[in-house]
Amino acid sequence: MRESIVTLRLHGIIGRSDDAAYARRLHHIEHHGGIELLFVPPSDVGRKRFRLTTDRGTDCAVSLDRDEQLEDGALLFLEHDRAVIARFGEQACWRLKPVDQAAALKLGWNAGNLHWRVRFEGDLLVVLLDGPLDTYRARIRPLLEAGEIVESDAV
Repeated sequence: MRESIVTLRLHGIIGRSDDAAYARRLHHIEHHGGIELLFVPPSDVGRKRFRLTTDRGTDCAVSLDRDEQLEDGALLFLEHDRAVIARFGEQACWRLKPVDQAAALKLGWNAGNLHWRVRFEGDLLVVLLDGPLDTYRARIRPLLEAGEIVESDAV
């Protein structure tokens, strides 16, 4: 049986994610893991209609009115427990490889407690970066310095 893909249709820009009018709601949604980022490559920034997938895997069909201009941080969808925010460029990622099972448990524990957004690629933990890489490195510096975790790359 074929699984159907549900497309979230997003028409227009609601506002900006850094607007004070949305700060409280977005903070609540973020605290409960409901923020989805839609990374818009440079080739799509000026378009009025495009289709992309959020960092959480939601298929989105975006349409903008003729007078609307997409900006980094545009709020495209907002519900009680979910929001979609446009980000320009590609999602920055940090790939980490634990050297053994004990190191994998330590890394997993840290990533979970720090509420990092992650995905897995084989035996790599891929951290989806929302800020400077050095900030992330500082949080697991002892694991890196001990050689328990090896950085594959940061893209």
